Amino acid sequence: MSLPEEDLTCPICCDIFTDPVLLSCSHSFCRSCLKRYWETGLRECPVCRKKASKSNAPSNLALKNVCEAVLQVRRQSSLLEEDKTNCSLHGEKFKLFCLVDKQPICVVCQTSKLHKNHDCSPIEEAVLDCKDELSLSLKSLQNKLETLKRIHLTSTNLFKYIKSQSLETQKLIKNQFEQLHQVLHQEESERIAAVKKEEEEKMAGMKDKMKELSAEVLLLTETISVIQEQLKEEDMVLLTNFRDIQDREKSIALGSDNMSGLLIDVTKHLSNLKYRVWETMLDHIDYTPVTLDPNTAHPCLILSDDLTSLHYSKRPSYCPDSPERFHISAEVVGMSALGSGSHHWIVETGSNQDWMLGVASLSVPRDTEISARPENGFWALCFRDGEFRAMTSPPTPVTVTRTPKHVKVQLDYNKGTVSFSDPADDTLIYAFTHKFTETLLPYFYTQSSSPLKIMPEKVLVTMLRQ
Repeated sequence: MSLPEEDLTCPICCDIFTDPVLLSCSHSFCRSCLKRYWETGLRECPVCRKKASKSNAPSNLALKNVCEAVLQVRRQSSLLEEDKTNCSLHGEKFKLFCLVDKQPICVVCQTSKLHKNHDCSPIEEAVLDCKDELSLSLKSLQNKLETLKRIHLTSTNLFKYIKSQSLETQKLIKNQFEQLHQVLHQEESERIAAVKKEEEEKMAGMKDKMKELSAEVLLLTETISVIQEQLKEEDMVLLTNFRDIQDREKSIALGSDNMSGLLIDVTKHLSNLKYRVWETMLDHIDYTPVTLDPNTAHPCLILSDDLTSLHYSKRPSYCPDSPERFHISAEVVGMSALGSGSHHWIVETGSNQDWMLGVASLSVPRDTEISARPENGFWALCFRDGEFRAMTSPPTPVTVTRTPKHVKVQLDYNKGTVSFSDPADDTLIYAFTHKFTETLLPYFYTQSSSPLKIMPEKVLVTMLRQ
């Protein structure tokens, strides 16, 4: 274990001990320092003033060895420092800095083949230049470190957001499946009730039939008994009653023995059951051609659980920063990537007085302020302050006979048109023409608390037979 340097310092000369001696009071001094002190006439300890014996003070060999080791280390360090300032090849002091090889050199090195024709600068200038360069590198690295720290913090927050996002999505999925389960349970109950009702009707019919058959059996039994009795009578009695017995036998009319239609119509209940239930469920299911992408929504936009409507809130919700999200303006895009064909969707604007609808290129910047213009990748219709404007450069005022409550957005990618119309009477409001080369997304903007809602469409089921 190394000792502090103050413990290896002579109290008289204040330097590392040289040939240290130990007094009876346990204080140590350099032999020569103690001798000079005692020559003044006082033979005592220079520290505690305790009188010392007249005999020579013994050497402190342990302390001597430690001090010699420390001095040896000092000498080696001094030699190393000297080596650092001298050229290892020529022994000359470093006076130049090679700007090509980025290393200090001596004047002999400058004329050698290794550094001949290389640009050099004096050591003093090179130190200043290198310090400036390292300062710039240090600043750059510090900026990178701050960026990495921000990314790390964002990543930590992102972990928590992903967890909450997952739980909320699972909850919404369960809610929607519960609604579907309720429809299925209701449909199941109704169909089972229909079978039970038919069972009751068939059973009631069978009871009436059995009652009718029982009456006929009783009548026939009685008639047979009468005929059997008459056959036992005297001949004249039989002949006398023959006509009445024959009329009685002829008057008996047996009921129908047709038993068809008495069974439950199983085919009616089971034929294409799953398909017919699915058709029924379509009446309880909405289909919207466009759904909003919550990962792109500005923090001040509130989206509905089914991702089909949006409205503005002055209080922003917590959303982690991501490249997909709009950070400057209250915008959001749809999930559907539109790169070919014809597409349309209808938006209920209602009482919303500040909105933009249309399409935007997939690559539009989302973290800088940019005008919604065709040259920036936007083809949009704006309604603000009671006026319609097509977002051209500059914006084009649009006159309408009445303010529509719904706006139909229609994109024909291949023909290069984006049109806006009133679906109530198909009146065209405005149409853009452009040759599209990039994937487009449905685009929405609002700064109103009144919602914009994407309207559901009727699902038409077509059965194909091969």
